Amino acid sequence: MSKDSNIIQDKSFDFAVRVVKLYRHLTENKKEFVLSKQFLRSGTSIGANVEEAIGGQTRKDFGTKINLAYKEARETRYWLRLMKATDYLNESEADSMLKDCDENLRILAAITKTNYTQKD
Repeated sequence: MSKDSNIIQDKSFDFAVRVVKLYRHLTENKKEFVLSKQFLRSGTSIGANVEEAIGGQTRKDFGTKINLAYKEARETRYWLRLMKATDYLNESEADSMLKDCDENLRILAAITKTNYTQKD
């Protein structure tokens, strides 16, 4: 499909690990369970959809799952911004995660653009 898939595969997995660790911190130390659960679901779904895209049998399968990964990354960005604005995350925690999330978004957008401009 795309040689970028290994990059996004690694980065989305590493991001998911950070998401799980941050979720654990939020639930254990901040006693926050609602926003953090939404964040956990969307943040780990990015990599899961990337994995499904890589295993896709057609370019359409690949594109559909990459688009879903992009949407999940957008949602994750929203939850991070909200948790920062409501003081569940301090500025450095949020900014570090937002930086990684934005990097995933840029890569996914580039893959999507490449996927749709290539002919079968």
